[in-house]
Amino acid sequence: MKVMAKTQSVAPGKLILSGEHSVVYGNPALVMATNRYVTTTVQPQTAAQITFHFPDLKGVCSLTYEKLIQVKNRLREDYQRFIENHLSIGDVLQEPIELAQFVLSLLLEAAGITSLKRMNINIQSDIPMGCGMGSSAAAILSMLSAIAHYLQISLSPELFFNLAQTAENIQHGHSSGLDLVSSIRGGCLYVKKDNISPRIPPALPLYIMNTGQPQVTTGDCVAAVAPYFNQTDIGNDFAAVTDAMDQAFQRNKMPDVIIAIRENHKLLNTIGVVPLKEQQMIAEIEQKGGAAKISGAGAVAGDKAGIVLIAIEDENILQKIARYYQQVIIPVQCEPRGVYVN
Repeated sequence: MKVMAKTQSVAPGKLILSGEHSVVYGNPALVMATNRYVTTTVQPQTAAQITFHFPDLKGVCSLTYEKLIQVKNRLREDYQRFIENHLSIGDVLQEPIELAQFVLSLLLEAAGITSLKRMNINIQSDIPMGCGMGSSAAAILSMLSAIAHYLQISLSPELFFNLAQTAENIQHGHSSGLDLVSSIRGGCLYVKKDNISPRIPPALPLYIMNTGQPQVTTGDCVAAVAPYFNQTDIGNDFAAVTDAMDQAFQRNKMPDVIIAIRENHKLLNTIGVVPLKEQQMIAEIEQKGGAAKISGAGAVAGDKAGIVLIAIEDENILQKIARYYQQVIIPVQCEPRGVYVN
């Protein structure tokens, strides 16, 4: 097997401007790649093992090919137990590093590689984990891209996406593919089922706050809100507000964007994914003329909801609110590139 001397691949995170949860049921979403990234570096090593380094988690794990396959088989069995309602999706992965191991095992299986002696995989991220910015999707894609290039494996776009979605299902239960599409293509996108249309990135001032990692997983939230979409017509309301926000951004009209974000927030409140603390903060932002909403799965328990997206004319007002809630505001920037080899 021929391998490269060293390969590095970068994948951006994302922000859902509108359509979280609803997109799982075939409704449209507006999503934007951001300037936060996961970088995977693959190179040879002398030890006859496969080693994973996670500098951000201060974690290192080495294992043999045989052990790697055991991890893959166990995760597949546990995921099937989740499908059969015998296990929570949060109990499938016993630790974050297993997702990386599963990604590697899937790629080797798809390429027909039945042995692997030496490889060092370093995965570094500046995307907040579990906060709605697509950290797992970016990690999966950067790994797949870097390892495939390192091992000189040719993947069609379809197989590349399917492998990534299979891996993300292990993390989230039922991946909509939205995070993956955003990180693969970059830029701003309007997505409805298999139809993907590029959009000019928003030119209006937008900000985010990271309220902290929720105590529940995205998969837990997806499962909790399923009855709303399966038993009511709320998906139509989400679709309407996404289209309204899309039009508002295209027209570059801040008042229309604020109206759309407020309506989106109401819907997310209805399905129970906005904790009380975030509700209070968003209400104060609205009182000051702005609008805010969670951007991601939110949370169905606890007082942290990950990333909150904010639109407001006066940044000084927002700064005062942020200081009161001990938050930091960050201007949103769009990343035009999708996953790429560095």
